Amino acid sequence: MKHIDRRWLWGILLIASGILFMLQNMSLIPSAWSALWGMFFGAAGVVFLYAYLSDRSQWWPLIPGLSLLGLAVLVLGEQFIPSFSGHWGGVIFLGGIAVGFWAVYFTNREMWWAVIPAGVLSTLAVVTVADAYFNDTGFIFFLGLAVTFALVAVLPTPAGRMTWAFIPALVLFLLGIFTSEALMPVFNYIWPVGLIVLGGYFVLRNFRR
Repeated sequence: MKHIDRRWLWGILLIASGILFMLQNMSLIPSAWSALWGMFFGAAGVVFLYAYLSDRSQWWPLIPGLSLLGLAVLVLGEQFIPSFSGHWGGVIFLGGIAVGFWAVYFTNREMWWAVIPAGVLSTLAVVTVADAYFNDTGFIFFLGLAVTFALVAVLPTPAGRMTWAFIPALVLFLLGIFTSEALMPVFNYIWPVGLIVLGGYFVLRNFRR
């Protein structure tokens, strides 16, 4: 940065620090130091994003940049909106990291592998919210993983479609059904029907011969 840019940065930081400590003294926020850490995380995230924008061939700054911004939102949210961050803290933190991996894929289709950690982290973010409303979140977890691998199979890549990903997607979807208490009564009817259909197929095939 140029010298004038550093002075602007230090000036803004000092002004923000003074405002935060004043809010703490007025009992409007719990801790000015925590808010300063949130601002530090946000500034660090902006620096990483600036590094990416300066050189688009370097994709890796997207992950720490967006992750730090998510952490900054979480820390600052705990100071200014405690109830909001308490319910959505896991979504904000995990979602910030997930967005970083999603950004890696959508900015460079050669990095198709980024879809897997992006999908896993997005699934965990959804599960953290679902735990507050549902007892049976195993199906949601496995379903999210199944959708992740299905996306790996259908999203475009320079090497072509990754059709192999349909296999773990199907296995994870079936695991989700097996672990779901709500779907077990339905499955008790589905698998006998499946056996009947399969048996009928073999009978008809033998009859045609």
